[in-house]
Amino acid sequence: MRNALTLSLAAAAIAVAGCGDSTGPGGVPIDDEWRGQMAAGDVLEIKGVNGGVIASAAAGTEAVVTTTRRGTQSDPATVTVEVVEHAGGVTICAVYPDVPGQAPNECLPGNQGTMNVQNNDVEVTFTVSVPAGVIFVGKTVNGGLTATSLASDAYLTTVNGSVSVSTTQLATALTVNGSVTAAIGLATPDEDLSFTAVNGPVAVTVPAAINAEVRAATASGSVTSDFTLNQFAPGDWRGTLGSGGRLLTLTTVNGDVTLSSGS
Repeated sequence: MRNALTLSLAAAAIAVAGCGDSTGPGGVPIDDEWRGQMAAGDVLEIKGVNGGVIASAAAGTEAVVTTTRRGTQSDPATVTVEVVEHAGGVTICAVYPDVPGQAPNECLPGNQGTMNVQNNDVEVTFTVSVPAGVIFVGKTVNGGLTATSLASDAYLTTVNGSVSVSTTQLATALTVNGSVTAAIGLATPDEDLSFTAVNGPVAVTVPAAINAEVRAATASGSVTSDFTLNQFAPGDWRGTLGSGGRLLTLTTVNGDVTLSSGS
């Protein structure tokens, strides 16, 4: 990621649990909110487990993250929302009760941290306002990810859920069970971009004047493109767009792949 996830993990981390908390029995939602000023190049990272992430562009330089916790069988108060501020930005996690015999759950930036869940059905929904230029990272396991009309790089990952993202900058998207729909705005990406599903279609819109190398692949679907691509093998299409450049990959196993030309 540009500027990006080389985070200074040696920086002091501040953990804040349950900002503006209220408690209630199972089925009664609990709301939390975090606000903070962020600059272009900072990373705003959301880590969920059960529940979706909904992001949109902020009006100014203040990032806002609102969470709603709801459980049917489990008490929402058993799950906390932790905020870890660090040199690279801020990481906000849904932290579930520790699982006996497993490492304690811990909210940390990037690929660090642990989050195991057992017999807890609490869903945490994150609603996020992302300032322009702030790198947005959204991760969950069981839930969809939606990032709309951002002016930021966006990196979205889930397992069970669909991903939808539109930005004037760059994006990547990954899911196992769900669809991927994406639109990016930069004509000359400065990093490789991947849009990947396993069980679901992948549809990506890029600028008409984009410069990139493309690989579009599916095992049991069709590939459709507004740009000229050449078939190398069944379900495997490749091409050079504009003057070429970084690799743009669109792949799925069970689903169609669509590459569209935007403005």
